[in-house]
Amino acid sequence: MDVKRAQEILRSSEKIEVQYKGQPVWIDGVDERTATARVHIEGNPANSMAVEVGQLEEK
Repeated sequence: MDVKRAQEILRSSEKIEVQYKGQPVWIDGVDERTATARVHIEGNPANSMAVEVGQLEEK
């Protein structure tokens, strides 16, 4: 995934399935400068992490 698509998903009112290493995640924020996204595993918002946007997959 690229930064532009991650930002589109973040702003979307629809639920778009995104995975990180096979786990479904929610995108909480995108940093265009570092090409990273803050995500959390679905159902566990307390466990957020920063990952490279290129490691996210849209399903």
